[in-house]
Amino acid sequence: MTTRSPAPSGGMLLGFIGVAIFSQTLPFTRMAVAELDATFVALARAVIAAVLAVALLAARGALASERRPRGRQWLRLAVTALGVVVGFPLFSSLAMREVPAGHGAIVIGLLPLATAVFAAWFGGERPSLAFWLSALAGSALVVAFAFWQGAGGLQHADWFLFLAVVLGALGYAEGGKLSRELGGLETISWALVVSLPLLLPVVAWLAMAHAPEIAAASPRAWLGMAYVSVFSMFIGFLFWYAGLAKGGVARVGQIQLLQPFLTLAGGALILAEPLDAATVAFAVAVIAVVALGRRAAVRNTAPASAPAPAGETPPILPGRIH
Repeated sequence: MTTRSPAPSGGMLLGFIGVAIFSQTLPFTRMAVAELDATFVALARAVIAAVLAVALLAARGALASERRPRGRQWLRLAVTALGVVVGFPLFSSLAMREVPAGHGAIVIGLLPLATAVFAAWFGGERPSLAFWLSALAGSALVVAFAFWQGAGGLQHADWFLFLAVVLGALGYAEGGKLSRELGGLETISWALVVSLPLLLPVVAWLAMAHAPEIAAASPRAWLGMAYVSVFSMFIGFLFWYAGLAKGGVARVGQIQLLQPFLTLAGGALILAEPLDAATVAFAVAVIAVVALGRRAAVRNTAPASAPAPAGETPPILPGRIH
């Protein structure tokens, strides 16, 4: 049976908070990779966040065998981790060695359309034609802004950014779908835990290989590292996946269209990158498109998730962050 997915305002608000946190990832990543190895930054941030995730799961009693993910959920967590724990951080960090945060923000602005594609492909969501038109219009505005800023010729870093977009969208869509079953907090936490056995030895080797520059890094570089580890890699996802589960992956994912402009604002404040009136005009246009996309129909053809057993708390509760 095909039903129309609701779009609770709470899901949009949770998604916006997540996007606001994510929007400062590129500026703080650029701060970190200015002095630290980009691969070390990308993978070490996941290890730090995984330690937080283990502590949080333990505090909630979620490490008990009866509360762990089951069956194919482990594979889906691995896909989520590939996208948002490894893929997006790695390729965006590599790109930030070569281009300003503002340039990266524009290319990353293609994430909403890519997320909607994966949501439709894997998630059983069927956006209407009006939805797709609004998503394409928003993405076209982002691309037009990039060309207007002189980014029409693809640089080496752009290919890293495109890979970050594809893998990030895959992780967002799969993780958003999975959070309806596990909860937003549990989804990102288990995705981090799944990746830890593979990442820990790699990060240890990178730390030894780059020991001199790590020892010489300034507090500014470590501030960037702290932000992307704690906020970008963990806290932001608690809001983001809760929002995707509550409001739908494709619809809430359109809030990402605002991310480039929040990043540009952060770049101006943190890195002194230029911010002009034309950027504000593009931001207004994109906000209008997001508003239209929110009103467009998104149908869900996937079977409804099974209700929580009696006495257990459902994975997503209105007004509660998981």
